[in-house]
Amino acid sequence: MDSCERIASVAAFPRGAWRAAASCGPNGGNCVEVNLGVPGLAGVRDGKSTGPALVFDSVGWEAFMDAARSARFDRA
Repeated sequence: MDSCERIASVAAFPRGAWRAAASCGPNGGNCVEVNLGVPGLAGVRDGKSTGPALVFDSVGWEAFMDAARSARFDRA
């Protein structure tokens, strides 16, 4: 996927498919929202914004999720 396809794909994410953890509360807090509404892609954005999103392909998203599950991002 080239950069033009990535930029175009951000607009393709369904508006109603953005999800945040229930612990974020109604105002978004310090949370991110994830949208898995486009096959093979994951959109990630600030929970307080409807602005731009980071877009990951499925390989990048799974690598991130594996790292998060194994606590590689936890502060010492």
